[in-house]
Amino acid sequence: MEKKAFVTKEQIEEIVKTYPTPFHIYDEKGLRANAKAVKEAFAWNKGYKEFFAVKALPNPFIMNILKEYGVGSDCSSYTELMLADKCGINGNNIMFSSNDTPAADFILADKVGATINLDDFSHIEFLEKTLGKLPERLSLRYNPGGVVTISNGIMDNPGDAKYGMTKEQIIEAYKILKSKGVKEFGMHAFIVSNTVTNDYYPFLAKQLFELAVEIKEKTGVSLNFINLSGGVGIAYKPEQTPNDIKIIGEGVHKVFDEILVPAGLGDVSIYTEMGRFMTGPYGMLVTKVLHEKKIYKDYIGVDACAVNLMRPAIYGAYHHITVLGKEDKPCDHKYDVTGSLCENNDKFAVDRMLPEIEIGDYLAIHDTGAHGFAMGYNYNGKLKSAELLLKEDGSVQLIRRAEKPSDYFSTFDCFPEFADLAK
Repeated sequence: MEKKAFVTKEQIEEIVKTYPTPFHIYDEKGLRANAKAVKEAFAWNKGYKEFFAVKALPNPFIMNILKEYGVGSDCSSYTELMLADKCGINGNNIMFSSNDTPAADFILADKVGATINLDDFSHIEFLEKTLGKLPERLSLRYNPGGVVTISNGIMDNPGDAKYGMTKEQIIEAYKILKSKGVKEFGMHAFIVSNTVTNDYYPFLAKQLFELAVEIKEKTGVSLNFINLSGGVGIAYKPEQTPNDIKIIGEGVHKVFDEILVPAGLGDVSIYTEMGRFMTGPYGMLVTKVLHEKKIYKDYIGVDACAVNLMRPAIYGAYHHITVLGKEDKPCDHKYDVTGSLCENNDKFAVDRMLPEIEIGDYLAIHDTGAHGFAMGYNYNGKLKSAELLLKEDGSVQLIRRAEKPSDYFSTFDCFPEFADLAK
């Protein structure tokens, strides 16, 4: 697959007259087309709903675009609940999935009407004590344990993950919920991250559908919804074949008809909580080349750093890079592309073959629309960048301003001598 930037050098040269680099920019046209495709892929299920994983891209402009396609919010914290509620996303349009959850988070989730997804067996008692009673609608998170192996090999190791309940625990938990007056029941599982295979959701669905039948037989509980969560990934590397959401939807449909329908569970709603797949490919980090350093290797120094995109530094994750204006030039130069943090892992690319780069060039770092800006931080006193939206008509809208030094110093308001810096 050829990776092309959705902006040109000429567009960026115009944009930077108003918004200096670095910045994240998102493609509204791509976001909308993808949200539409996801909705259509699961239209066979009358109760289907996608709950966008807010952690991936917590921006109200993006959340409101997705809301137009019936997308809700998957929240994992107090402030994410606040953000969703402020966007007019509340009630059953929010799934609240968290772990080691503070009481205050459960209280707010209940207040905004979110469907609470309990991560642990002990949280039943904790939630009941916190709220004074259990909500009438609850979900439970399942962890199958073991190692997940599907068509393209070992995918992940749920048995080493801190999330969810065992099979025995979750069956007992449904018995308890039923005895305590809970009327609507859901099940949730997230076992593999960033899969690039159309087989993952159907594989997971089969496991959860079979468990749903067993739960009905052993507890009398008929699940109202089954949440496949996230895990559907994106093709970060050009040689990867992207997931086809239509094929994925058809695969889930097939096992739904094979397992749930004969068991009298044909009314179960299917939920998903995709973040990366929903927005990842439709964001880019645009950065300007400041320096070139030649020692034992050839380093290209840019004005962005791991503060703007953390994944390569902490995971060694691959993000494709386009040198804008040089898309047709041969990739015959080997570079490390680096930021300015006082950490040697502050590199967007290592030994990457790229066209010859000159100071002043603009680099587009692909697939930052999920877990890009969201994972930013302020190490070395660095400030987070702006977020821009490339609208369908070609115009650009500021959807989050860049941080200023005053933002960095604002939390020192307990020190009067910092008052002038916080302005």
